[in-house]
Amino acid sequence: MVKRIAFLFPGQGSQYVGMGKEFYENYPIAKELFHESNNILGIDIASLSFYGPEKELRLTENTQPAILINSIIALRILRENGGVECEIAAGHSLGEYSALVAAGSLSLHDAIDLVRKRGRFMQEAVPVGTGTMSAIIGLNKKEVEDICMKCSSIGIVQPANLNSPDQIVIAGERKAVEYAIQIANENGAKKVVLLPVSAPFHCNLMRSAEDRLGIELKKVRFRDLSFPIITNVDAKKIDLGEDAKASLKRQVSSPVRWDETMRLIVDEGIDTVIEIGPGNVLLGLMKRMNNGIKRLNVEDIKSLERTIEYLQTGRRE
Repeated sequence: MVKRIAFLFPGQGSQYVGMGKEFYENYPIAKELFHESNNILGIDIASLSFYGPEKELRLTENTQPAILINSIIALRILRENGGVECEIAAGHSLGEYSALVAAGSLSLHDAIDLVRKRGRFMQEAVPVGTGTMSAIIGLNKKEVEDICMKCSSIGIVQPANLNSPDQIVIAGERKAVEYAIQIANENGAKKVVLLPVSAPFHCNLMRSAEDRLGIELKKVRFRDLSFPIITNVDAKKIDLGEDAKASLKRQVSSPVRWDETMRLIVDEGIDTVIEIGPGNVLLGLMKRMNNGIKRLNVEDIKSLERTIEYLQTGRRE
């Protein structure tokens, strides 16, 4: 039976030291794209991906292009070695740029340049240490929204990543987030984790970054998409380049509606999702929502071979 496939692309937080090294050593296209990316960025992003140091890799303006580049290299290798294509795609936050490159809307060169600036703008929007993010597990969207509202007298705090019905990340000013953590624990949250991030993404504190990125986006050509993607900001399908550009601007200070995005993929009749790039966080979220969809990933040679074998034969180890 022909499989109906969606590509998923990871966002910030999926990076790890060593990502992409196997592909670089075994596939000429990986070496070519890493070298091209090094020239665009003016830094050795390949060495940073392979060897770190981790502290430097975690810097937002390095993390974002590194994840994008590793995701697109994994995509190119999957396409060239497995002939694999998708009907629809989505990317978590930063991953939306990878999805647009995959759909032919955005060139890799332009995407790398944009995400490097995006990372810098987001980092510079809030002084280091004054903002943070926290994951709340075990409370629903309404409960988390109510908590954020209660904390608004302390400072800005808002839902930032709506990852699943019971996993929501909040972002904002540190004191307000810390107060929200306290209330979430008092209200019966199963787990609350302060995230090791350098800035409070996807909340109103990112407005200046959104404005600065909007200026850069106007300079870039976005083509119409070869297949639809689902945007973070609206959780709706788009296939026009101008819609993609507008969505990327609004995305900076708006919550990532990932739960709704995955529900739309299910509603589209997709039976197989492939997470392309470092890590498998997005597969975990999909498993919690719908365990009937086949979940595959491509981040190294072993996962590549496993994915191609399953798609060609229907067998999965």
